[in-house]
Amino acid sequence: MRLIRLTAALVGISLAMVPATAVTAGGSDDRLSWGARLLGRQALPANDGWAAAGPGTTGGSTAGADQIHVVDSRAELVAALGGDNATNRSNATPKIIYVQGSIDGFEAADGTLLDCTDLADPEYTLPAYLAAYDPAVWGRVAPSGPLEAARVRSVANQTRQTQINVGPNTTIVGLRGAKLTGLTLMLDTASNSIVRNLTFVDARDCFPAWAPTDGEAGNWNSQFDQLSVRRSENVWVDHSTFTDGDNPDSAQPVYFGRPYQVHDGSLDITHTASRVTVSYNRFTGRDKVMLIGSSNTVGPDVGRLNVTLHHNLFAGDLQRLPRVRFGQVDLYNNHYQLAGPDFQYALGVGVQSALYAENNYFSLTGGIAAEDLLYDWGGTAVTERGSWVRTGDGWPRPTSLLDAYNASHDPDLGADAGWTPTLRADPPLPTALVPLAVQLLAGANRIPL
Repeated sequence: MRLIRLTAALVGISLAMVPATAVTAGGSDDRLSWGARLLGRQALPANDGWAAAGPGTTGGSTAGADQIHVVDSRAELVAALGGDNATNRSNATPKIIYVQGSIDGFEAADGTLLDCTDLADPEYTLPAYLAAYDPAVWGRVAPSGPLEAARVRSVANQTRQTQINVGPNTTIVGLRGAKLTGLTLMLDTASNSIVRNLTFVDARDCFPAWAPTDGEAGNWNSQFDQLSVRRSENVWVDHSTFTDGDNPDSAQPVYFGRPYQVHDGSLDITHTASRVTVSYNRFTGRDKVMLIGSSNTVGPDVGRLNVTLHHNLFAGDLQRLPRVRFGQVDLYNNHYQLAGPDFQYALGVGVQSALYAENNYFSLTGGIAAEDLLYDWGGTAVTERGSWVRTGDGWPRPTSLLDAYNASHDPDLGADAGWTPTLRADPPLPTALVPLAVQLLAGANRIPL
């Protein structure tokens, strides 16, 4: 049975590699290859994680002939999603959208590429902002006044341009080599949605905010995620790649003694979202990867934020792999390739979180040790079993991350998150096989053997 499942996964990946035979802005799917048509109409398999709960996740699989679109520009993507970016989040018509080539969120209506200066409010410039809010001049209080207001207006300009709003009952599939660059794909109240086989690149914030009381020395904070899931249920994110491309955080300047942070999360699941499955993705070279839960405030997130992550690769990332609040999060068969010196932690155990981590494989270099992989963000317990750790060139071996953490930190975290996952299409792979399976299958454009 396991061999059959693996073969099916490879076939699914191969379908994602089949290009369209023609590009159409809308209309019948008879001009797409048979493989692309099958992939676009595929629903989440039964029992495949939390997104299989309740009604399951079918996306736009029932779309009519007039709701099949192949798009290769920002304008075509917005049109396929309903026609008006400001109101598309309420468009619940079943739709299947195939992305071909590269779509840039900074693309203007005439096809030219905008830059940050085009989106800036006339009263905002970065040099003026730096001069006004230098802690040596302004002090350690939050920026305020006309210049901060101009920055906020600039952020609103960018939001209208680079945040692409998705409505419910939508499937978005990348054809061979498809990329979404410089944009946020926003699934807010977009229940029953599927996103597959896309590469997300450099969702940069042109106007980061200085937060002088964030941490001991202050921090620069950005707004735009690559993919954001909010107030939505039954969402499947599969076989995609998340990267900063040629604009990594390590290349950013330092202002006020802190890195100028222009990137936020890869895939954040917040604001009461729930029933999400994240499978076979690659998160490479990113700082903040996945935040599950909006804040520590006990409120509407309680009983929500139920997420499954399986067969994902986290390579060279620094934190939030994921960071969890409130939700029951099932984390199994993921591969972590982590390196120092800037690494912070992998699994964030947050307020009222119920993280169940099973058969995950950790490859560690640069001085990272098993006790560094968990971080207590106000949680009390984590169920963790079947972990393997390979440090440097040493032999991989079974390791209890929880025992290693508790031996080095106080207070201890408990060993029982209080629940046992039942929504799994198959039992977890033996941990020793996880690196091979994930390397072969995870990410966009995986070619089958």
